[in-house]
Amino acid sequence: MYQKNNYKVGIMGGTFDPIHYGHLVIAEQVRERFLLDKVIFVPVGKAPHKEGVEVDKFDRFNMVKLAIESNSNFEISSIEIDKHKKTYTIDTIKELKNNIDAEIFFITGSDAILMIDTWKDYKELLSLVKFIGATRPGVKKKQLENKINEIYRDVGEKILLTSIPKLEISSTDIRRRVKNKKSIKYLLPEKVEEYIYSKSLYLIKK
Repeated sequence: MYQKNNYKVGIMGGTFDPIHYGHLVIAEQVRERFLLDKVIFVPVGKAPHKEGVEVDKFDRFNMVKLAIESNSNFEISSIEIDKHKKTYTIDTIKELKNNIDAEIFFITGSDAILMIDTWKDYKELLSLVKFIGATRPGVKKKQLENKINEIYRDVGEKILLTSIPKLEISSTDIRRRVKNKKSIKYLLPEKVEEYIYSKSLYLIKK
């Protein structure tokens, strides 16, 4: 990977089941706002916090790859996909830091910030990377600020917040629409839409 000083790299983890324009808008706006040189998407292999991921990890990886191929500032890593056991962010970040000579930012939704103290070794994790929380519908700003202040008092690390234009797009809704034979056009990149239909993903209710 990178062996260049003064690089600023954003890590965007997620199940991406499937990836959609909401994810891409967050990544691009954070990249621009925080002057990041790259954003690396890291699809989760086997997430400890999320049960019921609907499609195979390799399909999720392929969909992310298709979604970001037109943006030279985006990359993808298979670091978690390649593992056969549950993966934890702290372990992924440590491994990435061994290969990236750069300041690392971890991009996540504000809903995840509210639960960050349930993550494995979250205090150490906060000391290793700068967290950027992107606002999401349904999360109250005051509740979020209180949580960030609580973490700062407890750990001494400040989580950065950024407002992202509200897009009413979710992976859950896309999966539901596919199952119900509704259009998913303009909710995600066309190549991802084509991939979903070519592989008959999300058609079977789980």
